[in-house]
Amino acid sequence: MTDASLTELEDLSPLATKVLDALKARKKMVATAESCTGGLIAGALTEIAGSSAVVDRGFVTYSNEAKTEMLGVPANLITKVGAVSKDVAIAMAEGALKRSRADIAVSVTGIAGPGGGSDEKPVGTVHIAVAHKGQPTTHLHCWFADRGRQSIRLETVQTALTAILDALN
Repeated sequence: MTDASLTELEDLSPLATKVLDALKARKKMVATAESCTGGLIAGALTEIAGSSAVVDRGFVTYSNEAKTEMLGVPANLITKVGAVSKDVAIAMAEGALKRSRADIAVSVTGIAGPGGGSDEKPVGTVHIAVAHKGQPTTHLHCWFADRGRQSIRLETVQTALTAILDALN
């Protein structure tokens, strides 16, 4: 990580602290399943001392094979709808919940760029899902402005942390 990205990750500290406090207050654990953010959500949470009380694990499933092998996302689903999709984000979050001790799991899959986008799924397209034991899995379809890879990834982390908070409240 560069100094700039560490500084920007530290800027997420107040939001990550709110998430950790909410988890602690509810005696719940969280797991992350990350593709386009490559572990930054787990990194933002574990940057804070005491996070081990509520952070169970993080899955970095950048490849389609990793999504299938680590989270149980059906390969035919990825082939049918694409890795960057609502259905895959939901399957990732639900898979992380099943394969962890967590009570809540967040997943992200998207196109951070600079390449890889299409007319249908431009750079900045991100799907976020939150699976919470005993509740329906929620989904967010985001389109972040293409201000560069780092910006899209950090906006995704911020939105995912907020989605966890929303699910806990």
